[in-house]
Amino acid sequence: MSYTLNDFEPLITRAKLDERLDQLGVEIVAGLDRGPEHLVVVGVLKGALVFMADLIRRLPPTITCDFLRLSSYEGTESTGTVRFDFDLTQPIKDKDVLIVEDIVDTGLTMSFLLKALEVRGPRSIKLCTLLHKPARTKRDVPIAHLGFTIPDRFVIGYGLDYEGRYRNLDHIAALRPV
Repeated sequence: MSYTLNDFEPLITRAKLDERLDQLGVEIVAGLDRGPEHLVVVGVLKGALVFMADLIRRLPPTITCDFLRLSSYEGTESTGTVRFDFDLTQPIKDKDVLIVEDIVDTGLTMSFLLKALEVRGPRSIKLCTLLHKPARTKRDVPIAHLGFTIPDRFVIGYGLDYEGRYRNLDHIAALRPV
């Protein structure tokens, strides 16, 4: 099935996103037990790009950033199989790593990523996700910083997409119930 923007309804407004981002910035900085110069913020592309861009502007300027890309979705459903499309460009040994993800639903992708990064010897790894869908959890993962808990609905906007489209919406919208 193919969807258009008319098939979606607003779920989280831009104002709510900005309010929560301010709070997350404060939480993250308060949770640093070493200076921010030891923090590597790792964005999981492509979905976390918009969220991460807004989040890092709320963090001290001495952090560093990197990206990686994993895939597990086709259309509106998770395949259950995680693919590592490309990797970090800097070492994370002895660094404090903050993974920034757009959404955690099944937990399979994050479980895979946490294990893959843990063997590289970081001092710590924490997960910051914009959205969490607990109804779809297959594997629990520790979420240190959470934007919003949402119902089991397919969402777009603010970095999340449907077949590559709608990432640039300034809010989050959910597929209307059938």
